[in-house]
Amino acid sequence: MMVKSSERHQVPSQQAVEKKGWWRAHKWFILRRVVQLGILALFLAGPLLGVWIVKGNMASSLTLEVLALSDPYVMLQGLMVGHFPTTEGLIGIAIVLVFYTLVGGRVYCSWVCPVNIVTDTAAWVRRKLGIKVSSQFSRSSRYWLLGLTLVLPLITGVIVWELFNPVSLMFRGIIFGMGWAWMVILAIFVFDIFVSQRGWCGHLCPVGAFYSLLGQKSLVRVSAYNREQCDDCNDCFVVCPEPKVIRPALKGADKGIGSLIDEGNCTNCGRCIDVCDEDVFKFSSRFKG
Repeated sequence: MMVKSSERHQVPSQQAVEKKGWWRAHKWFILRRVVQLGILALFLAGPLLGVWIVKGNMASSLTLEVLALSDPYVMLQGLMVGHFPTTEGLIGIAIVLVFYTLVGGRVYCSWVCPVNIVTDTAAWVRRKLGIKVSSQFSRSSRYWLLGLTLVLPLITGVIVWELFNPVSLMFRGIIFGMGWAWMVILAIFVFDIFVSQRGWCGHLCPVGAFYSLLGQKSLVRVSAYNREQCDDCNDCFVVCPEPKVIRPALKGADKGIGSLIDEGNCTNCGRCIDVCDEDVFKFSSRFKG
């Protein structure tokens, strides 16, 4: 018997668990958490345990005294205040740019950023409590904020965004004590539950806006390759942090639109793959569709 869409939205993965098993219904979600927490653990092993595998932070790091990585977004802000990266910094920036250009820029948002854990939890709480929010921001807001974070350094001579960046605040807070960073993280959590669905990551975060631009032509994509099997349960739309990217690939066959989710704002989180009991989605490449 077909479960009604409204019933399934309470637990989007329920049908998938029954049909595919618990692991396949949560595989990509679990793997993301392992990667996110693993990256945090590598950074924290040094200051907390004295095991210096990775030194630095998510803006600039050195792994095993060999691999230097730098955040190109922070580098751009630095250029605005006259800070030019060293040769080592340029190499680290190039590595990051190539990686996120190939695998999808917003992979950073779903597989690396620790704030994603907070916003995913907020989305889960909102669904669990049945909270409906009507307030929405234009998705272009994050690009305006991105522009603002690059203009303010020119005006002030300070990398202003790094004073408020929740990722930086959360990272520093875990090591040195959260202080007022708790208030920022709590504000994002409450904002996503009661004010705007997926409000921070989906509408406002300039970091996500920057990485979405990097991922416009990435090779790794999610494909609705089996879209003719879709039963319109809408579970993929419920769990997707950027649900607008799904519809063209899923419902565009009659318009000649391919099955590839060809949108830079897709985070490649894999949740649509997890929760679909009809196995409509899979990871693919730009060339295979």
